[in-house]
Amino acid sequence: MSDPLVLIPARLAATRLPDKPLADILGEPMIVHVWRRAVEAGLGPVVVACDSQAIASAVREAGGRAVLTRPDHPSGSDRIHEAMEAVDPGGVHDVVVNVQGDLPTIDPRAIAAAALPLSDPAVDIATIAAPITREAERTDPNIVKIVGTPLSEQRLRALYFTRATAPWGEGPLFHHIGLYAYRRRALSRFVSLPPSTLERREKLEQLRALEAGMRIDVTLVEDVPLGVDTPHDLDRAREILAARKA
Repeated sequence: MSDPLVLIPARLAATRLPDKPLADILGEPMIVHVWRRAVEAGLGPVVVACDSQAIASAVREAGGRAVLTRPDHPSGSDRIHEAMEAVDPGGVHDVVVNVQGDLPTIDPRAIAAAALPLSDPAVDIATIAAPITREAERTDPNIVKIVGTPLSEQRLRALYFTRATAPWGEGPLFHHIGLYAYRRRALSRFVSLPPSTLERREKLEQLRALEAGMRIDVTLVEDVPLGVDTPHDLDRAREILAARKA
């Protein structure tokens, strides 16, 4: 891993929280908070890949960089691929880190941790996960679990992702956090593939990569960051960030 580029996909359309990237948190739009966390990770240049001038303007006013992308992308992966080609057409950056635009409270160390497995040339894609500590989350289909083989205390090789309770038996379960680091060529290959059988069944995009034979490794982190999807989540994010400033 020699030269990462950090991209943050953001779009205005959101059914449960309209105009989510522009939601105010302590006087700044949420997307600006995410951009700041990504900059603090210290991995490399950070660019917001968005679908509206309003988001781009908010980021630029805060001193950040943004690029406009098509509004009709089916996923964040497709959006960051377009942004990658626009921002770095010469292929200077060999790693692309995808930070979701609704994680304003994420620990910058978790962003940096996502890229660590790419120091192994055999790994195509890297991501992060945290141990499940709440009993209710073990059976919650909204909590995506990673089934993986341990490579060290802090790293797994992913074998499967599922909404089911897995693996069976005694031992920890791991909550997948949807933050990815791709080798540039792996991202290009991934977005060129059609949706796979298990991806459609589980509604989990990362299964497309596994079904295509791509290797995904996982860094284990301590906490699951708050994803903002509802007005209640937004209130919690405000409380968390206010407490950090206090």
